[in-house]
Amino acid sequence: MRRLASIPAALVAVALFTAACGTGGTVDTGSTTSQDATPPDDKLDLGATVDVRLSLEPTGLNLFSTAGLALDQVLLDNVYEGLVSADTAQNDKIVPRLASKWDVSSDGLTYTFSLVSGAKFHDGSPLTSADVAWSLDQQIAPGSKALYAADFGTVEAVTAPDPSTVVVKLKQRDTFLLWNLTQRGGVVYKKGTDFATLDGAENGSGPFKLDGWNRGSTLALARTDDFRGPKPKVAKVVFHYVAEINAANNAQQTGQTDVLTAADPTLLQNFTAPDFQVLKGSTTDKFTLAFNISKAPFDKPEVRHAIRQAIDKQDIVKAVGAGTVIGSAVPPQDPWYEDLTSIDRHDVEGAKKLLAGAGFPDGLPLTLTVPSFYPTTIADVLVSNLKEAGITLTVKQVEFQTWLSQVYKNHDFDLSLVDHGEARDIANYTKPSYYFGYDNAEVRDWYGQARAAADDAARDGLLKKVARKISEDAATDWLILSQAHTVVRKGVYGVPSAETSNRFDLGALAVAK
Repeated sequence: MRRLASIPAALVAVALFTAACGTGGTVDTGSTTSQDATPPDDKLDLGATVDVRLSLEPTGLNLFSTAGLALDQVLLDNVYEGLVSADTAQNDKIVPRLASKWDVSSDGLTYTFSLVSGAKFHDGSPLTSADVAWSLDQQIAPGSKALYAADFGTVEAVTAPDPSTVVVKLKQRDTFLLWNLTQRGGVVYKKGTDFATLDGAENGSGPFKLDGWNRGSTLALARTDDFRGPKPKVAKVVFHYVAEINAANNAQQTGQTDVLTAADPTLLQNFTAPDFQVLKGSTTDKFTLAFNISKAPFDKPEVRHAIRQAIDKQDIVKAVGAGTVIGSAVPPQDPWYEDLTSIDRHDVEGAKKLLAGAGFPDGLPLTLTVPSFYPTTIADVLVSNLKEAGITLTVKQVEFQTWLSQVYKNHDFDLSLVDHGEARDIANYTKPSYYFGYDNAEVRDWYGQARAAADDAARDGLLKKVARKISEDAATDWLILSQAHTVVRKGVYGVPSAETSNRFDLGALAVAK
């Protein structure tokens, strides 16, 4: 921890690999799910700066159109706010933010939001319903370049009948609307904002504001002293972008950082009480093995099932230190989760028979394309496991920008391994043009019905059908669900522990005197 005066002024989740404890396997890391209680204010250093290690730096600060969870991680709830937010500590419960309350009409087509009083942008101008309406209008405008514009396709109109009221009218029921408003598509900007100016700047309404960005090294946020709500209990937070885990561990051990996110659970032995506390929490980080279904041999379901059955997920759990096996694209905190790990359970002989039936009795050579910043741990297991079934796997490591161009955009790959960290992203399997190439009309129909369902129970039942179907079709393989491990220095409190690659809410952060 350092005093204020001592500090000078990426679609898919691409954080470094973090392992997990869970139903797929358990390793005792000495971690805890809860942090010690924060002392009263008179025991806190309200002028402190907290240094936090993150693994991946954003490429710009324009939440409207720049991809990458690295932006969400530092900006959501801290710098920018929406009408509502998701409480990651309560399984993504939707909670008020700029809206103090909301009402839904009996037909589910009209949402009326009442705004909190006293909200301001960082330039000092008041935040009113006109700003909210304008921001949502940018999402639904024809030809919108908003990254998540498709999430608001059911919105017919947004109006501001008075300065503290926003009315959203829908074309049809949308059980995903509130959730989508918790994400970056729901961010409220000042009316008339030129989004291009936000690449290296901001004008949010949150409890922190940008206080300097040393690209390639650090990004600093400072407390907004006139924030309408509870004031942050630290004056400044400096995010240090340290990709390499050993360097990050050294920074934490030597006091250069106070909080180490994305800690490797196999390297926690030096972080012991009373000097450190290791927190564990849920994530939505699904390490996904993608098949290029649009080309042979992956257009044959037998080949995809063979690959899935050849992989022993428990070998991955052991290799990375811990992990949860989930069997589909849904983590346990989602209401439509069910354990689907029995589908394509590990069966080497079964994999060989499937390959032979697909016309590959003598095996199959394949190439795995993976971003180079991931450790080789999982790829090494895949090479070994697939070899037992007769599949020769060549691993091709590429820079992430190359992965985005070659795999994500141009669909030029056999197999790909990447961390899909976005929450509730099962909609990816409804898009035939997505890089998976998965195309199932029944899945799209169920998903559409779920979105327009009369209630959450009906929605959840339909999404369970989607999750089961994509697993039964071997649309991709889900190798492991990570669990966040966060190392916290003694005397630092209120550190987020769940879904820390999605959003890292600094609102409760505090430092003892």
